[in-house]
Amino acid sequence: MVSSKMAAFVFRRCVTSAVKVKRFAPSLTARRCLLSAAYTDTKLWEAREKDPHNLALLANIMDRTYDKNLPVSSLTVSRFVDNISSREEVDQAEYYLYKFRHSPNCWYLRDWTIHDWVRQCLKYGARDKALHTLRNKVQYGIFPDDFTFNLMLNSFIKDGDFKSACYVVEEVMLQEAFGLPSTQILSLYALGNFLGTRPQLTVSEEQALGASLLLCGLKQDSTVGLSAQLLGNALLGKVEILKGIHAVFKGMPLFWARGYIGRALAIMERVAVDNGNVKLSKDTLDLVGDLLQELSSTSDADSSGEESGAEESEKKDDVDEDDQVEQAKLPQYVSRFKELRGQLESQDNVDPTSFQALVTAMAQQNLAAAEVADLKQYESRVKAWEAEKRQLIHREKEMREKAEQERQEQLAEGMAAAQQA
Repeated sequence: MVSSKMAAFVFRRCVTSAVKVKRFAPSLTARRCLLSAAYTDTKLWEAREKDPHNLALLANIMDRTYDKNLPVSSLTVSRFVDNISSREEVDQAEYYLYKFRHSPNCWYLRDWTIHDWVRQCLKYGARDKALHTLRNKVQYGIFPDDFTFNLMLNSFIKDGDFKSACYVVEEVMLQEAFGLPSTQILSLYALGNFLGTRPQLTVSEEQALGASLLLCGLKQDSTVGLSAQLLGNALLGKVEILKGIHAVFKGMPLFWARGYIGRALAIMERVAVDNGNVKLSKDTLDLVGDLLQELSSTSDADSSGEESGAEESEKKDDVDEDDQVEQAKLPQYVSRFKELRGQLESQDNVDPTSFQALVTAMAQQNLAAAEVADLKQYESRVKAWEAEKRQLIHREKEMREKAEQERQEQLAEGMAAAQQA
């Protein structure tokens, strides 16, 4: 019943007049876009061989196929997404992406369909849908490639929505997709600007932000990279001290080992013994210092018995003996941090430039060069996608012809048997 209503709604959308798409306000479009116009240009994508279809008919086909408990082909879903022409049709495509993900063919959602879905969302002002399906990737099967991630990151950054951009960075981190220098630069830019807003974070947000900073920072052996690693380790160390090591690794692609605060201090030690080639940003050190002070205050409050019985019982359930050993090291960590910071300052290994300004400068200096290889790779990828798509269409045609031939043979056999009878 729901499926038939959905198909009927899509049919009405297809036969009604075109809907005007609301344009972004000039104040938004005037903001600088980090990626170049060549990177975000749609000409290459729009130049693909067209395969026009009526969405109402496609919806009807998919609904009838699902009603018969048969699998819908990935080509049908691809055609539906590719023929979106309005914001309302984006909503319908979301429904069928969900249906396909929960069908026997769920593993065959094509990479080009995922890329096309994100592009259509950005084109028709449905960026929230792209982010929703990305953050609920298990339910929708949306696992973008690096180029698609970059388009999403750039779109949020362009409009100054750094919190949403960091949600995208979190998904990049979870998929361990920091392979491209351009993705690293955009991710660090988003993280740095989000931190510049001094957000109030929950423990789970600190876990995600810390892991993103750490894993992305590991790709950059520079002041920016080491500052990101320092803060990332410190944030994860805070989660470790408060909630135990299991809370750190829950759902995260992180190395299983205790002592994240210790690893943050090890980065400071590395810079301290360096000959001045790299530094740590002052505000990053300030954030780590504030974090350690907060942990010390929390530890003092716990030791004075201010926690309720229920909170203490819950904490004991989450924290094991090894976690308690790590918690006991906190005074040593605080003392060592102060010592190392003094050493860094005396050796002029502290960069007064803010982390936000450092990532901005890195983007301005390095992003253009990183784009060149991306665009070549993307062009090759689109060609490969188109070749694979043509092959699937040819196979689909052959299967239909074979099925029609078998049907005709069965009809002929039935007629012959009837005549003999």
